[in-house]
This record gives sequence, C-alpha cells and structure tokens, in this order.
Amino acid sequence: MKEKKVAESISIMTELIMPNDTNPLGNLMGGNLLRWMDIIAGVCAGKHCEAHVVTASVDHVSFTGPIHLGDVITVQASITRAFNTSVEVYVEVLASNIKGHNTRRSNHAYFTFVALEDDSKRPKKVPKLVPLTRDEQELYESAIRRRELRLVLSGRMKPAEATEIRTLFENLD
Repeated sequence: MKEKKVAESISIMTELIMPNDTNPLGNLMGGNLLRWMDIIAGVCAGKHCEAHVVTASVDHVSFTGPIHLGDVITVQASITRAFNTSVEVYVEVLASNIKGHNTRRSNHAYFTFVALEDDSKRPKKVPKLVPLTRDEQELYESAIRRRELRLVLSGRMKPAEATEIRTLFENLD
C-alpha cells in the first residue's frame, strides 16, 4: 500500500450562510456547522483511504463566536495521522464577510474515521501518512496522545495502558 502525503487529501468547502441555516438570532446553527464539518472530514478521509469511511468520533468542538447570516465560511480538512484502519482528520472553520474581509477562526475539531472494505463493510487497512512540513509533523506526533485520550475517555483503553498520556491520570486519588 502506497504512503500518502497530507496534501494529497486536503479538502475545502465554502458555504454562504443563508436564512435557513440560522437560528432566530440570525446566527448559524451549530448543528448545521457540525454537519458540514463531518461532510468535509469524510471527503478528506475517503480520499486518503481510497474507500468509504464512517465517522468513529469527534473531539471537543467549541464555538469561539457567532457566524452571522450572510457570512461565508471556509471549512478545511486534512489528515493528521493514519493508524491501522482509521485516520484522524483536523477540521478548521474560518468565517468572513461576503467581501472576504474580517476573516476569523470560528472553531476546529478532530474527527476520526474508519475505512471500510467495499464488499464486507469491515474495517480495512489505510495507507500510512507522510508528514512533510513542521506543522504536519507536530499534528502527526500529537495525534497519538489525542487517540489515547479518546480511547481512555470512551472506556476502550485503561489509563494505565495509555503510555503517552499516563501522567494526566496518575495521582487522581
């Protein structure tokens, strides 16, 4: 299986915030944004894995400020690390006005996707990721800690087994 560079699967989508996307205050509803984030993350993961993928988890998502009716958002996704049958995808959301001014980071999150075999729909191995830039390398290296934390918090790994984040859980008596 051929290794892949981060740039090979970067995916970007742009949306204009319309009245049906907003709440009564004229701000984008969080559920709509999460849907778009999941879609672009799935496209990115599918490109990297060359397979259908399913969402396995979404890390903490915080909203730093409202996105208003008429704003334009850009949602960008990139693979941070490939594991055995899953990939972690970093998603960042930027908002600006229709003229492209007042650009601000709205939020970000990490999504995990599992690749599936076409016939059996069972998990399949994914290509390894080759991080090239300093930023890609930092996200790649920190992905193992995020993965361990997800597994511990979901009860799929005991804190004592989490070698990368064990110190976070020691002395919690």
